[in-house]
Amino acid sequence: MALPRPSIHSSAQSLNHRYAILVAGGSGSRMAADRPKQFLLLRGEPVLLHTLRRFADPALAVAEIIVVLPADQLATWHALCAQFNVHIPHRLVAGGATRWASVKAGLAALKEHGEGLVAVHDGVRPLVSRLVIERTYAAAATHAAAAAAVLPKDSVRLVSQHGSAAQNRSRLRLMQTPQTFEIDLLRRAYAMPELATFTDDATVVDDLCRVQLVEGDYRNLKITTPEDLVVAEALFSMNK
Repeated sequence: MALPRPSIHSSAQSLNHRYAILVAGGSGSRMAADRPKQFLLLRGEPVLLHTLRRFADPALAVAEIIVVLPADQLATWHALCAQFNVHIPHRLVAGGATRWASVKAGLAALKEHGEGLVAVHDGVRPLVSRLVIERTYAAAATHAAAAAAVLPKDSVRLVSQHGSAAQNRSRLRLMQTPQTFEIDLLRRAYAMPELATFTDDATVVDDLCRVQLVEGDYRNLKITTPEDLVVAEALFSMNK
């Protein structure tokens, strides 16, 4: 059972320190592409660059951005940054074999920061809005743990060996990122062993603290399939 918010006595000033970990470990297999999905071009630029630009928005006041990529993709990202003249400050870190290991590596890169809030975001969610990012930081400052989520649009059924049963979708949420936490809380969660049940950072933190859900955005899609890239292109055009 999740416990109430832990007693973390951080000053208001230290909680204003914001950090972000952008995790991009995809291989692009489901995209049937010749490169990892984070490097595919969206509106003429790599998907990951769009995501990085969202968190670099000065209005968010993120002090440090960590980008986590598989070790064999670091050189590719360096080359893309040179090709697209990227000067957004960020630190590049080699990830692990799983998303859990990659987030842990990103946290290790922030070891000199004792307090503050850290947002963990999928590198292939390039359409996340400043409002959604801000909501998670604000909620984490109050509740220690927060995550963006949306209501399912479709009917949902639970499948078992006996068949399927309808679920009340008003009580369900589709999880998104960013998922944002007091940094010490996230460190304590990631100090525990990795479990097969971990599907996102909220599930890693669940045993330590209740995660406050905040309103996400249906446009904050995760680019996983070729159709997602088409939708993302259309959404970018609408936002122009």
